[in-house]
Amino acid sequence: MSETYKVKTSNQHLHASFSKEHHPILTIRSGDSIEFDTIDIGWGVTHEDGERTRFESREKELEKEWGHPIVGPFYIENAKPGMTLEVKINELKTGWYGWNCAGGKSNWQNNILGISEQPEVTINWEIDEESKTARSRIKDQVFSIPLRPFLGVMSTAPSEAGVHSTIPPRYCGGNIDCKELVEGSTLYLPIAVEGALFSAGDGHAAQGDGEVSGQAIESPFDHVNLTLTVREDIKLKMPRANTPSGWITFGFDEDLNKATATALTEMIELIQEIYHIDKTEAVALASVSVDLKITQIVNRVKGVHAILPHYDNFSS
Repeated sequence: MSETYKVKTSNQHLHASFSKEHHPILTIRSGDSIEFDTIDIGWGVTHEDGERTRFESREKELEKEWGHPIVGPFYIENAKPGMTLEVKINELKTGWYGWNCAGGKSNWQNNILGISEQPEVTINWEIDEESKTARSRIKDQVFSIPLRPFLGVMSTAPSEAGVHSTIPPRYCGGNIDCKELVEGSTLYLPIAVEGALFSAGDGHAAQGDGEVSGQAIESPFDHVNLTLTVREDIKLKMPRANTPSGWITFGFDEDLNKATATALTEMIELIQEIYHIDKTEAVALASVSVDLKITQIVNRVKGVHAILPHYDNFSS
């Protein structure tokens, strides 16, 4: 019988890097669920009275650069390299606030837009769970954005030795920043190490494709519930997802063309698997049904995701 394990965020549950050497915070069985809260990417939580609680990584002696505060890793019994971890996203509930920034530092998108030398601007958002919106005042205007909560970072540990940054996504997941990974989605991640060593965090209340300023509406999450299941019947080279918007495949690379090629290749293979058609037929079908989108452009490598919508009567 499956169980649900509850974790309350503390320094002992957080880390800011990926490594197969990180010790798990909990061992669970395939099919069990985990519940936890998350902090914001400023490594803290601001309370409604204005007081702020700060946290730090339990692996800080090994970590040489800033990383996302992520909860884990969780060790799943009988998870072995070559298998796949199925992550069902059951519940996501944001905290009461969020924020994002623009300008103030040199990177390729800020340089193109001419705001690298401008003072950094922070936009603070107040989140209203009842109306499912985030609101902010900029000068004399109030802007309202519909909530679409998702976790920016979900990952198994890479097999390569050493300590790895949380910033670029990779073959085993990580900082994917795909806004489609909402409640009701299932993310499939390649398992590269014993126990999978799954970690998650980086709550986003809402984001546009591209995440062009470098942040979404960064928010602590009051509640996350995920079910983790080891799948021996699925073999993957890259993450894959089944979401309310459709089936999704991903590509990550410094070169946007290469990221696109990976996402497209993975999608063509998925279409062939589902519908048992030839590759050229799958490409033709993809040309009239699949959307290619830029996931993000700000995480050292660029992300592209391909979406195959859940059409009614697509195949009968």
